[in-house]
Amino acid sequence: MFTGIIETLGKVKAIEKDRANVHFTIESDLSPELKIDQSVSHNGVCLTVTAVDDHSHRVTAIDETLRRTNLGSWQPGTLVNLERCLPIGGRLDGHMVQGHVDDTAICTAVVETGGSWRFTFRYKPTPEHLLVDKGSVCINGVSLTVVDPLADTFSVAIIPYTWEHTNFKSLQMGDAVNLEFDIIGKYIARHLAAYGR
Repeated sequence: MFTGIIETLGKVKAIEKDRANVHFTIESDLSPELKIDQSVSHNGVCLTVTAVDDHSHRVTAIDETLRRTNLGSWQPGTLVNLERCLPIGGRLDGHMVQGHVDDTAICTAVVETGGSWRFTFRYKPTPEHLLVDKGSVCINGVSLTVVDPLADTFSVAIIPYTWEHTNFKSLQMGDAVNLEFDIIGKYIARHLAAYGR
């Protein structure tokens, strides 16, 4: 489990295709502290570390992951939000994040609002209405508060610290982001659907 509190930014150093899989080499300050088989959130996607050296680590994305996330759009130089799993006894400063991306959303607007930024996203509406005003959502691995959710759009506010320490500073209109809905809301929706039947 993750919390959506980004530890550091990584940079895509190399991309290697291997049949339906893609191996990504990520350069970061965190890489030397990682170990093989460790789960790390990359833009909100839980990926297994398969190799580590002094300055970078390697992860593999299968075809299913590439289709459901924005990893297929990564290029050398792409900035990636990184977070290690929450240790037992650690603080849950964000919200419960699984690293299992539900869908992608498209950035439709970026507005500077006197020292902070408001980002608006369009996504495929869900019948369960999983986004609620002031609820939690995970975007590219970042735990954020939902603002003005509508049928197929919502916004989030980005403070200067988050802007500086995540890849929101490189996000532009038209870019796809990874979206994970709040796990509590998903379980409630599943329960209610079963009860309704």
